[in-house]
Amino acid sequence: MANVLHGNPDGRGARIAIAVARFNEVVTERLLDGARQALRDHGCQDADVTVVWVPGAFELPQACLWLARSGRCDAVVMLGAVVRGGTDHYDYVCQGVTDGAMRVELDTGVPLGFGVLTCATMDQALARAGGDAGNKGADAALAALAMRDLRRQLGPG
Repeated sequence: MANVLHGNPDGRGARIAIAVARFNEVVTERLLDGARQALRDHGCQDADVTVVWVPGAFELPQACLWLARSGRCDAVVMLGAVVRGGTDHYDYVCQGVTDGAMRVELDTGVPLGFGVLTCATMDQALARAGGDAGNKGADAALAALAMRDLRRQLGPG
């Protein structure tokens, strides 16, 4: 029989950092609310959660790198909302944030829950921030907890 491991989103004793973009704050505040509630619902104490606000989505990877390297957290959650506009700026920001998030995870080994929305319209973003499409902030927080647990099961390295 094969050994099968599953990350359990158990927040008991977890120290979690959340980096949130202030740009499109009407969306990101809702993502943050969803993430914090999901962490509470899974046993994480409010005192063990650090929230860091940054100007926009492009600044998120830098803040997450600082948090991951700080030794203050077991996992990081990245929350933002990039909504397509009339220029190529959207494409560059989305690619930069995605590439930066992957670098943070791979370079530090600290689990990162990716909750950056990349939507065509503000309505789509709001739907994914606690509307009809759920709350992707909560999903990102649970992914971070699950990966934290999987890392613990696999041991250091």
